[in-house]
Amino acid sequence: MIRRLLARLIPGKGSSEPRVYGPSAHSVRRTQLSRGAQDVIRKLQDAGYKAFVVGGAVRDLLLGITPKDFDIATNATPEQVKPLFRRAFIIGRRFRLVNVLAGPETIEVSTFRARQTGDDASDEHGRLLSDNVFGSQAEDALRRDFTLNALYFDPATEEVWDYVGGVTDVRAKRMRLIGDPVTRYREDPVRMLRAARLAAKLGLTIEKKTAAPIPTLAPLLENVPPARMFDEMEKLLLSGHALESVKSLREHGLHHGVLPLLDVIVEQPLGQRFIELALANTDARVREGKSVTPAFLFATLLWHEVLASWNAAKARGERPMPALFEAMDKVLEQQAQRLAIPRRFEAAIKEIWALQPRFEQRAGQRPFRLLEHPRFRAGYDFVRLRCDSGEMEGDLVGLGEWWEKFQHATQAEREQLLRPDEAPAKKRRSRGRGRKRADTPGSSGPASEPAASGKS
Repeated sequence: MIRRLLARLIPGKGSSEPRVYGPSAHSVRRTQLSRGAQDVIRKLQDAGYKAFVVGGAVRDLLLGITPKDFDIATNATPEQVKPLFRRAFIIGRRFRLVNVLAGPETIEVSTFRARQTGDDASDEHGRLLSDNVFGSQAEDALRRDFTLNALYFDPATEEVWDYVGGVTDVRAKRMRLIGDPVTRYREDPVRMLRAARLAAKLGLTIEKKTAAPIPTLAPLLENVPPARMFDEMEKLLLSGHALESVKSLREHGLHHGVLPLLDVIVEQPLGQRFIELALANTDARVREGKSVTPAFLFATLLWHEVLASWNAAKARGERPMPALFEAMDKVLEQQAQRLAIPRRFEAAIKEIWALQPRFEQRAGQRPFRLLEHPRFRAGYDFVRLRCDSGEMEGDLVGLGEWWEKFQHATQAEREQLLRPDEAPAKKRRSRGRGRKRADTPGSSGPASEPAASGKS
């Protein structure tokens, strides 16, 4: 009883004894869990092990949100979990767990962990390098990041187990780190990004002690592997609350460590408007259950850096298309130092950018060919964003509207929409070794002029 009292008086320190909330003290019910999660927990418990739904799923259910997935924590080791299921695989090195395939679901089953110790447990910055020391449930709760992510739900009894005051924080809509914030951020700098993302997504307030060290410790994100940074940014941008998340990053001084070019972009009025429109559109699609692609989103975030570099090259007299491709490579190379954008996304990003000059060509057969391009829709949506943000000037102001009409028009209407072809006539090269002159012996008559066409 004294330990429970101390746990309440000293938040975040945790307790070896949980506060257990029965079904009458909360609204979470076993029927809210997926069929797969219920089956996995039942099999683990039938085998004599402890098993709980843990983390974000319990938090979301308490907040009245439907979870995307259900993670399970147990006192069984990965080697004990795997034989219980027909389709189960042990994965991970830094953090070993079991993926159980339950119908269409993949359920992550992790073993209770204790705090990692030893000289080789962390690097010179304090970042944990491994996390595979098994422990008790109380130890597992203490090593988790935020109090509202350290909650355990037992579907058999419909009880919520709370070692660190997470239920109180959920009810107060407050994000609070477990333990000393500086130490916990040093152990895993990505926790700073997670705090900003979850606060924006769930409408939570970050506790003052939890928020205070973030601006100072933000440079630690430079030590996070680029691939992991990309994964975290993908979660942030596709959360359905990307606009609020990016604002949260800037508010807490995290933008330098996430998208180094973001500072330059948002300082440009047109760039800021462009990005805000792109994020708002993406958020709307996510909330409506429509498909979204990280490639399109990263293309929007980096476009104004490409545009600035491209315009500078054209001002120096360089040819437009080679200058554009050089600008694209330059910007992506800079970004790769912090975010390991997968090549499949990088190729799509380049295609979207490379299509932009083609949308300006509204004469001859070029618009018809562009309609057939596999990335036409992504390129067109990108053009509309540029128009809506006020980027277009002069003759290009109505470009988005023109393409809106053109793609939905009949063949006759499209012919009417086409503009006069002002491209200079191009002379065809002779396919022969030389052209015979009229006065050359063997010539049958005067030399004909090469044909020219303004259509490409």
